[in-house]
Formats: sequence, C-alpha cells, structure tokens
Amino acid sequence: MNITKFALGVILLCSGVWSCSNDSSTTTDLQDETPLTFRQELNVSYGTDSNQVFDLYLPAGRTLETKTIILVHGGGWTSGDKADMNPLRDIIQIDLPDIALVNLNYRLADENTQAYPMQINDITAIVNFLKANQTDYVISNDIAFIGTSAGGHLSMLWSYAFDTENDVKMVASIVAPSNFTDPVYLESDNLLLQELVSVFGIDTSVGFLEEVSPYHQVTTSAPPTILFYGGQDPLIPLSQGIDMEAKLAELGITHQFTLYPNEGHGWDGLELLDTWTKIKTFTEEHLK
Repeated sequence: MNITKFALGVILLCSGVWSCSNDSSTTTDLQDETPLTFRQELNVSYGTDSNQVFDLYLPAGRTLETKTIILVHGGGWTSGDKADMNPLRDIIQIDLPDIALVNLNYRLADENTQAYPMQINDITAIVNFLKANQTDYVISNDIAFIGTSAGGHLSMLWSYAFDTENDVKMVASIVAPSNFTDPVYLESDNLLLQELVSVFGIDTSVGFLEEVSPYHQVTTSAPPTILFYGGQDPLIPLSQGIDMEAKLAELGITHQFTLYPNEGHGWDGLELLDTWTKIKTFTEEHLK
C-alpha cells in the first residue's frame, strides 16, 4: 500500500522545481557554515530484527532545541521500505533544513505475525532511542510524524494513543485508514478492504478494531494534524478522511483536511505540489 506515484512525483518536482542536491554536497555546504556539521547515520539498529533500523539525518548548526521529523512508510503493514520515503526526505532537507530527520523501517506483518502492537512498539523503541541519545545527537524531544498510507495510520495511532509524554507536536497523514469499524470496511465484500482489516490478526471484535483505529483513540490532547485523501482511492474509502476530520473538529484539535476529488491512492503534478506546500507550512507553524 505504498504510494509510488507520490514518491515519483516528489522526485520529479524535486528535480524540476527545487533542483535537489545529493547528501555529499549538502554536507559540504553545511560544514562550511558551522563547526557543528551535518551528520548522517544509515541503518542504525534499534532492535534485533533486520527490519528494525532507521536512517538519521542531523542538520548542521543543531542545538538541543532542534526538532525531529519521523518518516513512516506505507505498504499495507506487510511490505514497503524506508527507501520509499527518500524523495520526501530529500525535499525536507532542502525546504526545512534546520529539522532533524529519521526515516524508519519497522517489522512487517505476515501470516504468523500481527501488525499490532508490533509496529507501534517499534515506533516507541525509536522514540526512546532518540531520547537516550539526545545529548550525542544534539536534538530536543519534540517530534513530528509524516506517514503515508499504513504509515499514516501508524503515525496517527502512536501520536494519539501512545505519546505518553506529549512529545509529538504535529502529524501529517497521507491516504491513511483511520477507522476500522467503518461500515464501509465491515460490510464490504471488496477483498482489498477486507485485507486491511484482517491484517491485524484474527481478533476482529469491535473493541479490538477501535483500539487500532486513530478515529477512536484521538482525544482533546492530540497534536495538530493535517490530512490528505483522494476521492477515487480504491483502498481507502473517502469516509475515512471525512469522519476523521469531523472527529478532530468535534474535539477542537487544530487540523487541516485536503481532498483531491479526482485522485486515487497517491497523486502527482499540481496536487503533489499542493500537498508538500501545505505540509511545509503546517510544519513551520507547529514544529517551532
């Protein structure tokens, strides 16, 4: 359930509009400007599984006030890789150069292993890892999430239900499922939609489905949230976005909601440019 069009679109926009540079040139430029240079660590292990790794990008001139964005890839909880988020990583490094970045892999679900709570536990482990190394990395505890599809779901769920210390300052979620008790899921004979529900395991009771649904876990203490959906998405019913937006409004949570009526599970062109422009502005406002 990754959004390849989204990734490819960012690459095109990056090359055509922003003239993306590679890591080495960015590093050189930043090192010339400050004694605390750009730092990159790839495939940092935070567990014993081969998928429990992340890439870390620390900006030059950082301080203990520097904020961190965590990127969470999609793939239906069963596939995908942090490399899918590299185009987004690149544009963030250009447009938001003072923010640290974590691009993570998490353990993938299969017929023998449920997605929940395994993948939520992986995010918790990464957040704790960052805190344990805060002095070395020279960053603050303030974080934000940007997630696509299943990664957007995990980003919202962790931020709403598992951020016990209120470290999350904003969440950006793109084409993510939000409510597994939605009748569109439960009463549908669409195999794709049924797979989204069944991937969490054999427990399909209402209580369990509410537990894994950001819609049911969000509270008045939730961080600012920005949502994006496609009106022709074959995987994520439009009700997932509309209902989530209504819940955020009901609770008084600062939020934005964007619907692209003619788009599916990902988009490019002007819609993609609009998505990034809104995420950038939202980040600058809330991840201060």
